[in-house]
Amino acid sequence: MTQEVLAVANSDQRWVRQDPSQSTRAFFGDELRYYREAAGLSAKQLGDMLFISTSMVTHMESGRRRMQPEIAELADRVLETNGFFARRCNDARPAGIANHFTEAYDAEQRAVRIREFSALLVPGLLQTEGYARAVFRASHPVRPEDEMDYLVRARLVRARILDNPRTPEYEVLFDESVLHRPVGGRPVMAAQLRHLASLIRNHRVRVHVLPYAIGGHAALTGPLRLLTCMDEPPMAYVEGLSSGRLLDEPVVVAHHEEVYARLLVEAWPCKASLERIESAAKELDDHPRLAQE
Repeated sequence: MTQEVLAVANSDQRWVRQDPSQSTRAFFGDELRYYREAAGLSAKQLGDMLFISTSMVTHMESGRRRMQPEIAELADRVLETNGFFARRCNDARPAGIANHFTEAYDAEQRAVRIREFSALLVPGLLQTEGYARAVFRASHPVRPEDEMDYLVRARLVRARILDNPRTPEYEVLFDESVLHRPVGGRPVMAAQLRHLASLIRNHRVRVHVLPYAIGGHAALTGPLRLLTCMDEPPMAYVEGLSSGRLLDEPVVVAHHEEVYARLLVEAWPCKASLERIESAAKELDDHPRLAQE
């Protein structure tokens, strides 16, 4: 993608502008810069008016960060753009990706390192088609099958970042209960565990299982992702039911990194975790009668 390094008007920061003809997100970033400069505002002044950081403004203008709906609506009011950004905000959203996950998705695509903790499920990047379909069906029991197909395809496409043998470096922590929750039934779960074991044995992902025996731990309240991108501050993503936030405040991210480090100390090493995963898959495979349930 063509890139041109430009100085930010009225700011001592520099930003990388992507070619708007190659990226919808970059196009909206270019428009944001145009309207900001037309209003005679610096990036800092606009950030103050939108209640976001100066770096967030410059990242949106360079196409590195996606404009969220609530920011788009406020930008329309501040810049008097007659609803331009709010109407077109979702145009840059990737197909099949929930709105609350779009910023985290963008960061995921740029990441050189991802660390993740999941308490209930195998994380999305590691899910098989059958497992992902079962997860979506459990969340949306009455959706038509063609919509299920669309969501599953989007998840599998997202996982293609692991096709690169080196980037991102990916480390996963999950609770032992994930191994024994037969999402989609026993055959689907066994296939999911074998897929996970294969990724570990091929050195594409490091997995640590957090044992039941430790009892309470630092992340009982929910999942956690830590993302490292080149030339950007570290980020953390936290998620709830149909909601999520990408965080880049240094103190907040440092706290989440500390939580992850504490979990890692309590977890089984990679080799022991792999043994537990393969043992759980074998247990599922060894019960053909129960597999029909």
